[in-house]
Amino acid sequence: MAVGRFAPSPTGRLHLGNLRTALVAWLAARAPQRGHRQGPTTTNTFLLRFEDLDTAAVRPEHYHSQRHDLSAIGLDWDGTVIRQSDRLADYDRAVARLTDADLLYPCFCSRKEIREAASAPNLAHAGHHYPGTCRELSSAQRSQRGRTRDPALRLRAGAAVRTFDDLVMGRHRFEIDDFVIKRNDGTPAYHLAVVIDDAAQGVDLVVRADDLLESTSRQLLLYELFDLPPPRYGHVPLVLASNGDRLAKRHGAVTLEDRADRGESPAQVITFLASTLGLFPAEAAAAGETTSPTKLLDRFEFQQLPRQPLTLPAHYLTGSGR
Repeated sequence: MAVGRFAPSPTGRLHLGNLRTALVAWLAARAPQRGHRQGPTTTNTFLLRFEDLDTAAVRPEHYHSQRHDLSAIGLDWDGTVIRQSDRLADYDRAVARLTDADLLYPCFCSRKEIREAASAPNLAHAGHHYPGTCRELSSAQRSQRGRTRDPALRLRAGAAVRTFDDLVMGRHRFEIDDFVIKRNDGTPAYHLAVVIDDAAQGVDLVVRADDLLESTSRQLLLYELFDLPPPRYGHVPLVLASNGDRLAKRHGAVTLEDRADRGESPAQVITFLASTLGLFPAEAAAAGETTSPTKLLDRFEFQQLPRQPLTLPAHYLTGSGR
């Protein structure tokens, strides 16, 4: 049995990179588990969760648009769709637990200050994203800084190191800095919320884009601190525009709606995405053959997925076809 999930932020229409990752996440959860006997009562579960804590960026209409687009390409999910904005009390309890263990400290640094401090010559060797500026402030110093800026809460990671085997990207090792647990506006940080949510939902298989690969080490540390079993992780390479930038609306026909305006059906889109993952012959896709997620289930293997980003040619995004 596997419990997987897809957890988008409802800030816009899903683009091709999002849909590609969602397809892999769905296949990984729904596919027969290799080496495990599938009996009549064995089910593989796929969940949908909205990561909507960034209230300034969330748009209410995209709760619907994202669900619609996932269904349109043939992906389904089980149970109730969870919204992080409904789970603030759970995050508060987790923050309180870390506070009681004396694992958090207030940080008054701005992003600019962190960038400047981390790039200083005497700290460059440390390899940390956050150089520990506020870690050992006295009570008086904290009181003084608190007069002009509300603090975030950071975890005392102690330069911990975690090594893990990613199902797509192989073995990785990362040193962990003192990362934010609660932002200075009171919002729970991503690393905390995602661990609490995945644990509460019984998720044991996390498939997401590889820009979050390094985040895994931080989340593994949190699983240990909360005495929770960690999931397996698989990170899918990003989809890039022709100029090498991360795919975005400005690059052209990047959403399912955009592709429909160019005469492509959802089946053609999912077939194209499957071909870029090595799950469907590119020649057959180019010749007009189509597939569906259910037809890909028996073909799915993590080992065959590409490890390099997919760069879409300019004509695909701006022209009338591939």
